[in-house]
Amino acid sequence: MSYSVSPIGFVRSCFKEKFAIPRQPQLAPAARGVVELVAPFDQGDAVQGLEQVSHVWLLFLFHQALEDKPRLKVRPPRLGGNKSIGVFATRATHRPNGIGQSVVRLDRVEGNRLWISGIDLLDGTPILDIKPYVPYADNVPTAVNDIASMAPQLIPVQWTDNARQQAQAHAQRLGEPLFELIEQCLAQDPRPAYQTPVPEREYGAQFWDLDVRWHYPQAGVIRVLEVIPAH
Repeated sequence: MSYSVSPIGFVRSCFKEKFAIPRQPQLAPAARGVVELVAPFDQGDAVQGLEQVSHVWLLFLFHQALEDKPRLKVRPPRLGGNKSIGVFATRATHRPNGIGQSVVRLDRVEGNRLWISGIDLLDGTPILDIKPYVPYADNVPTAVNDIASMAPQLIPVQWTDNARQQAQAHAQRLGEPLFELIEQCLAQDPRPAYQTPVPEREYGAQFWDLDVRWHYPQAGVIRVLEVIPAH
């Protein structure tokens, strides 16, 4: 038996590529975006009352990770990318039906647009459903997950003077907390855990319309080198 689903909207996100996106929602509060609803959900009726809600669950498609052959085991980054466990024990992007879920902050509702933050969603992500977060039911104080029991340990993020000035200038242009966004994402160390970086190697990712370049001057430390318009 099979079923078909259709997006109710799409995300316009600060993340233009998968690399450096936080591996869970809420880890980067400065990560912001907009859910743009499509017909027939774009008339306002479908979101009436949502202004009373601070957070929502988004069900979405990992549209750049869809696969024809389902995986039974995956190698989650949390385990260093070199240990396999069952797909249903993880939140890996390689899902049997490509479905993901994230709880995000709902900052405001304007017509057919939901302004959200604390996101971990790629630009263009198709949204399948929106559900209000219900604190008394969704928050389980006694819950246990021995695979991911704590948030990732953050690492220091340093800046060159030039990169800091560039980030501040572009933050004013965009009207976005760009400096905080970059720091919050890079502090989680987006580098694959199995890699041992050397100071000479540069890494990069796109945030909004900017290319951010950084390196590891020493183990466990990131230094942002430049923040320049994306090509």
